[in-house]
Amino acid sequence: MSETKLFVGMDVHKDSVMVAVFPAGASEPTVVKRLPNEARKLRRFFERLSRQAEVRACYEASGAGYVLQRLLTTWGHTCEVVAPSLIPTRPGDRRKHDKKDAVQLARLYRAGELVVIRIPAAAEERVRDLVRCRETFQREVLRSRHYILKFLRRRDLVYREGRNWTGRHLAWLRGLQCAGALEVEDQEVFTEYLALLEYKLQRREELDRRIEALALRPAYRAAVERLCCFKGISTHAAMVLVTELGDVRRFDHPRQLMAYVGLVPSEHSSGEQRRQGSITKAGNSRCRHVLIQAAWSYRHPPRRGVPLKRRQEGQPAAVVVHSWKAQHRLHKLFGRLAYRRCPQIAVVAVARELVGFLWAVMWELEAETHDRIERAA
Repeated sequence: MSETKLFVGMDVHKDSVMVAVFPAGASEPTVVKRLPNEARKLRRFFERLSRQAEVRACYEASGAGYVLQRLLTTWGHTCEVVAPSLIPTRPGDRRKHDKKDAVQLARLYRAGELVVIRIPAAAEERVRDLVRCRETFQREVLRSRHYILKFLRRRDLVYREGRNWTGRHLAWLRGLQCAGALEVEDQEVFTEYLALLEYKLQRREELDRRIEALALRPAYRAAVERLCCFKGISTHAAMVLVTELGDVRRFDHPRQLMAYVGLVPSEHSSGEQRRQGSITKAGNSRCRHVLIQAAWSYRHPPRRGVPLKRRQEGQPAAVVVHSWKAQHRLHKLFGRLAYRRCPQIAVVAVARELVGFLWAVMWELEAETHDRIERAA
C-alpha cells in the first residue's frame, strides 16, 4: 500500500450510494459511480480501494443514520459523518445533484473544510431515540387537544369558566358525553377524539416511567442528578440534555455549547458596523427547547422549594452552591432584560447563561469520571 490516501465522498440514499474518490494530490476525482446500498457490494468496493491506499470516507448526517458509518468502521476503514448545515456553499451555484454532491464532499473533506459530528454508541442512540419518542407523543397530545377544541368551537361549545385542560375543563368535557349537548354523529366524533387524547396521554405517562427508570442507570444517573439540582431542570429535561449532548468535554468553552444549541445571536457585520440579530436557532433544537422552558423558572425570585431540596439531597455541595448562584444571577438578568426589552427576549438570554452553569457542572463530572477510569486502568 502506498503512502497516499483516498478521500471518498458519499451521497447516501435508501437504495443507492453515489461515491466520488479523490486521491490526495489529484485535481479531479478518479472514480465517480453509483452503487447499490447493499453491504456486500459496498464492502467489495471499499476492499478494492483499500488495496491502493488508505481510505477515508465521509457522508452527510441525514435520515440514513449511522448504519453505513458503523459498517465501514467494522470493515477497518475510516468513515466520518459531517454536519450538512456547515458545508461550505457557493452563493451563485444553483445546480445540485447526487454526483456533484459526492464530488464536493470528497473535495472539501480532503481540504479539511467539513465539520465532523459526534457518533453516539448504538446503545446510547437507542436511549436517545426513546427520549425523542416521548417528545413526539408530547406533540401528538397537543395536536389531539387542538382537534377537540376546534371541533367543539365549530359546534359553538366553548369553555369560558377558566383555562383549558385544567381539572374543571376535563370534567366539563366528560360531561358533554352524557349531557345530550351533541347530536348522535357529533357525539361519536367527540368520543373518538377524546379517546385518542386519552390514549396518547397514557402512552406518554408510560414513556415518562420508562425514562425515569433509564435515568437510574449508572451511565446516566450521576449526570441527571446533578442537572436536576438546577431550578427548572426535571428528570426528562436532564435526560434530553445528557442523551443529546453526550460528552461535553468536546466543547472547550461554554460559548461553544451555547452556539451548538443555537442560543447565540446571529451577526452580519462589515467594516466598523456591527449588526447582531436574533439567535441563530442552529444546532440541536431539542436541547434549546428544554433550556428555554427551564429558563422561564428564573423569572421567580430565588428560593429552594420542597421538590428542589429533594432533588439536591446527597449531591456535592459545590453543585448545590452552583445552583443557588445560578438562581440569583439569572433572576437578576431576567428582571433587567424584561424591563428593558420583553420577557421573551429575556428568557432566551437567561437560557444562554444557564448553559454556562450546566456546562461547568457537566464538565467537572466528565473529568471526574475520566480520572476514575484512568486510575482503575
